[in-house]
Amino acid sequence: MFTSINPATGAPGERFEELDADGVELALARAQTCYRAWRNSPIEQRTQLLSAIADQWEANKQHLAETAVREMGKPITGAIAEVEKCIAGFRHYAEHGPAYLAPTDVKTAGGRAVARWLPMGPVLAVMPWNFPYWQAVRFLAPTIMAGNVALLKHASSVQGCAALMQQLASAAGAPDGLFQNLPIKSDKVSDIIADKRVVAVTLTGSEGAGAKVAAAAGRALKKVVLELGGSDPLIVMPSADLDLAAKTAVTARVQNAGQSCICAKRMIVHAEVYDAFLEKFTAGMQAVKIGDPMDAATVMGPLSSVEQRDTVLEQVERAKAAGASLLFGAEKIERDGAWMNPGVLVGLDPESDVAKEEIFGPVAAVYKAQDLDAAIALANDVPYGLGSAVWTNDEAEIERFAREVEAGMTAVNSLLASTPEAPFGGVKLSGHGRELGPWGMHEFMNLKAVMYGGGKPGD
Repeated sequence: MFTSINPATGAPGERFEELDADGVELALARAQTCYRAWRNSPIEQRTQLLSAIADQWEANKQHLAETAVREMGKPITGAIAEVEKCIAGFRHYAEHGPAYLAPTDVKTAGGRAVARWLPMGPVLAVMPWNFPYWQAVRFLAPTIMAGNVALLKHASSVQGCAALMQQLASAAGAPDGLFQNLPIKSDKVSDIIADKRVVAVTLTGSEGAGAKVAAAAGRALKKVVLELGGSDPLIVMPSADLDLAAKTAVTARVQNAGQSCICAKRMIVHAEVYDAFLEKFTAGMQAVKIGDPMDAATVMGPLSSVEQRDTVLEQVERAKAAGASLLFGAEKIERDGAWMNPGVLVGLDPESDVAKEEIFGPVAAVYKAQDLDAAIALANDVPYGLGSAVWTNDEAEIERFAREVEAGMTAVNSLLASTPEAPFGGVKLSGHGRELGPWGMHEFMNLKAVMYGGGKPGD
């Protein structure tokens, strides 16, 4: 049994039955049956379904958003924005999917060849709670467009969000078995990956969860895409617009209460502008409005759970023990629920254990870099490489950061955010493979070469 806990109050909410072994078997059989038909569905049918799903989400936007607020605590404005991004994602693949699936003619020494993108089968997604809709949709939309079918194992704390997603897909006319939510616990995942009917798996989550899923996929010789943690640097150079850089850094650090893989966590600031940036950034962090996540004026709500809040506070204590100074905040707020204040750390030893970790909450570490080389070295001195951001108006610096910062993504003078059009993913312990755009859809497709010799039919 799964029970939703409202992180703003600590009160239990809706309860969901766990799927038993018979239920899992039925779901896998249903997925396989659906795939046999859906793989041959016309492209127009797929695009129409994606558009219909987007319409369902549009009509239920408020209900979707409020469900996310109750289950994981994000402010209602952020929840609505997440739903709107999902709608854009469905519409993106409806519009551009046919071009992503277009065959490519290839000239060979022996004649003509055609590279074709073909579906593979049921794909399992293991998804986290921090963006309960978008994390799943950036898998679901391209899966439907590709001609595959989708199985979702969502986080235990957001089962209401997962169930609602399946309901809306069905209401839009999705065939039985095309998208199924599997309310199961993590210990059932390996068996599903091993099942011959499942062809691949994608996971967004922790490094530990990624290692377990990758090991299970490896034993079964199945394709896996992993989007894991990040300790994203935000680098500020002397030519930057400091006011905008500081304002954006605050937004990056407290959006979703700091519970985003690609929100900036380490502020690396050139010595020439360190003091000025720190003053602006600290003032902005102190001014963040904390309150009821259902209030549209709230900037930051609670963290997703008391356990997550306490993990962040424990990391702050270890950072202080490692020599860091806490300028303000990073304290538990004494009320029911998973509340804490934002905080800013300085003077953290970059070689300490906690400096190498991802702090998944509204606490920033600010570092001083003496020059460009030092900033790049510090940015790369963690085991992760997901996102990054650079603030400079020097074209030569931009080029060096784009080329040398070890990350799957770099935002230049802007807030880093995922978008349906661009590839999303990381390097090092942040995972491998890509989501979104044509790249994400192609990850779980068979790139088949069809070779024509001599008279080659059709010419």
